[in-house]
Amino acid sequence: MSDSRKGKRPLVADKRYAVSPKTARKPKAKPKPKPKTRPRKVARRKTPVRKRGGLIGLVQRLIGWVLRLIWRITWRVGAVACLILGLMVGYYYTTLPDVTELLDGRARGSVTLLDNDGRVFAWRGDQFGGAITTDTVSPHLRNAIVATEDKRFYRHFGLSPRGIASAVRINLSEGRGPLSGHGGSTITQQTAKLLCLGVPFDPTVQSEAEYEAECRRGTIKRKASEAIYALAMEAKYSKDEILTVYMNRAFLGAGARGFEAASQRYFGKSAANVTAAEAAMLAGLLVAPTRFAPTNDLTRSQNRAATIVRLMNEQGYLSGSEARTAQNNPAQLSQAAEARAGGYFADWVMSSGPEFFTRKTTEDVIIKTTLDPRIQRAADDAMDWVFENKIRPGSKAQAAIVVMSADGAVRAMVGGRETKVAGAFNRAVQAKRQTGSAFKPFVYAAALDLGYSPNDTVTDEPLTINIPGSGPWSPRNYTNQFYGKVSLTRALADSLNIPAVKVSEFVGRDLVRQVASDFGLESDLAAGPALALGASESTLIEMTSAYAGILNGGSSVQPYGLVELRLLGDDDPLMGTGGGIGERVVQESAARQLIYMMEKVVSEGTGGRAQFGGWQLAGKTGTTQAARDAWFVGFSADYVAGVWMGYDDNTPLTGVTGAGLPAEIWRETMARVHEGMAQKPLPMMQPSGRGLVRAPDSTPSAERGGAGRFLEGLLRDILGGGGTSTQERTPPVRGSDR
Repeated sequence: MSDSRKGKRPLVADKRYAVSPKTARKPKAKPKPKPKTRPRKVARRKTPVRKRGGLIGLVQRLIGWVLRLIWRITWRVGAVACLILGLMVGYYYTTLPDVTELLDGRARGSVTLLDNDGRVFAWRGDQFGGAITTDTVSPHLRNAIVATEDKRFYRHFGLSPRGIASAVRINLSEGRGPLSGHGGSTITQQTAKLLCLGVPFDPTVQSEAEYEAECRRGTIKRKASEAIYALAMEAKYSKDEILTVYMNRAFLGAGARGFEAASQRYFGKSAANVTAAEAAMLAGLLVAPTRFAPTNDLTRSQNRAATIVRLMNEQGYLSGSEARTAQNNPAQLSQAAEARAGGYFADWVMSSGPEFFTRKTTEDVIIKTTLDPRIQRAADDAMDWVFENKIRPGSKAQAAIVVMSADGAVRAMVGGRETKVAGAFNRAVQAKRQTGSAFKPFVYAAALDLGYSPNDTVTDEPLTINIPGSGPWSPRNYTNQFYGKVSLTRALADSLNIPAVKVSEFVGRDLVRQVASDFGLESDLAAGPALALGASESTLIEMTSAYAGILNGGSSVQPYGLVELRLLGDDDPLMGTGGGIGERVVQESAARQLIYMMEKVVSEGTGGRAQFGGWQLAGKTGTTQAARDAWFVGFSADYVAGVWMGYDDNTPLTGVTGAGLPAEIWRETMARVHEGMAQKPLPMMQPSGRGLVRAPDSTPSAERGGAGRFLEGLLRDILGGGGTSTQERTPPVRGSDR
């Protein structure tokens, strides 16, 4: 048997069974690759929510419907409100000018007054020291403003919801309305208020006070407008630009607009150079400029500044050591600020200058004046000393002082007991009072100008003059005594009334009135014989300038305080001195002889209390009827000073005459004025000749345009006839005009 399997079918199991050809296994075809697809997510079948039925379900459905309705209304209203707000902000945005046009928004100009050395001593009007920016001011000042007014200034968008909510809460807790008191305003909102929402001041429509009141209204509508304007500003300007406008527009008391003006006014320096303590004091003015002004209450202002220093330290603007230094060295006022804006003298210069450059100026004006600060301090100190040491406490008596040079340049002025004031009633220039015996030098000036001598005599005896329409008038001396024949010098020194009347009647009242008027007494002068006794009214400055005319040799004087006026930034003055020496009134020889007579008033007569330090002095006392006014006016070779004392309501003085307290005030003033000065003799002339008051020479009378000549018989009847020399006179009587 062969073992070969060639040609034989294999033995397999499927041979055992019958296999249908249709079901015979076919080779499997290679499957086609299926495209890759994400597996389908099988949607989860939502479980149907069963709606609650009944009353509860109804309420729920109703609440849901209401909420959906509210939402639909709210977002639509909100969208419309945002659209309207955007339009309003856009409108204000288009009206905002360049930031440089917003820095100086004053309705009035300013006046800066300089003393005779060129130093600032007073301001008037709305002072603007010049534009400043956040880059040019002291960093301490910028930080103090932000720390005080709006510590989130650089982080908010113009409004501070947190600040507003806090302000409302504080107001309600203090029992006020939600918008009364604390405002919660940002610096941007405050700037919007300072700009009055872009509405300029128009003097033809409303007054400045009405305009300011309108800008400061605190109604809800106004607050909303300020908020919109603030948003527009935030969109238009940078934070530093907004702060720059705020620093230049803020009112900071004492007429200062902007921090540069305030720094100059209170500290005499630029805002770029203020210390932390000074910056804190300036920032403290923002909340209440008048109340916290250091010129009103320095201690209160320093306390407010201490609070701001603490805030600066808490907010990281000052280190602990810097804060302690500022606390221990509080800011102090400059000398000009201490003077309370120049007082009476500055008021007088402002009233005497041209209105369009002083009271109603729209420009920034610089005025150089005749004020001497040393002499002004002397007058202030003298007034204070006498009232503290010589006047009973509680007295309402007033006094005034004027000091000037012989050419009429006013060096000092005190218009009342309150020496450091501004805008007060100025008794030196505004009060017209009877002059009393202080008028008598003009009577004797008229006689001397006609050729009479101080040694000529007149009889002091009972005198009665019949005044048409009034009847007989009989003048009396202060002592109610008569002293017979006396020289003109003695009659003036002892202030005898009857000799003054006789001389006035002889030379002619018209001539006396003319001399007094030409010397500067501008008030209506009395027409009757009482003219010689000072029945006319005058002001202290008129009387002082008239005496200055005597000192300068007999020429009239126009008192003045303005030396030069120019606009800020200009070098050339617009106007110069507004006064000075005028026309001659009496001959120089007459004036010098009158000085001799007036020197005897101080050295031997009623003005003895005015003497000090061995100086040659001349002057005249004056007391009016019932002692309602008391005067002393006099001079040294260098200065003329006048003092008036009395009550504003014309109440008679008790125990006061011109020889008393007014002479003492004059002495205290002039003694201080002359400290350290070399003594000079008065420009007086010793009299020559003696005899009876004689008939006037026709030539001088014609030159003066005075009264006509009197007959010798009338001379004897009126003046008493006869005559003796001055050596034959009776001993001088003291106190005839105290």
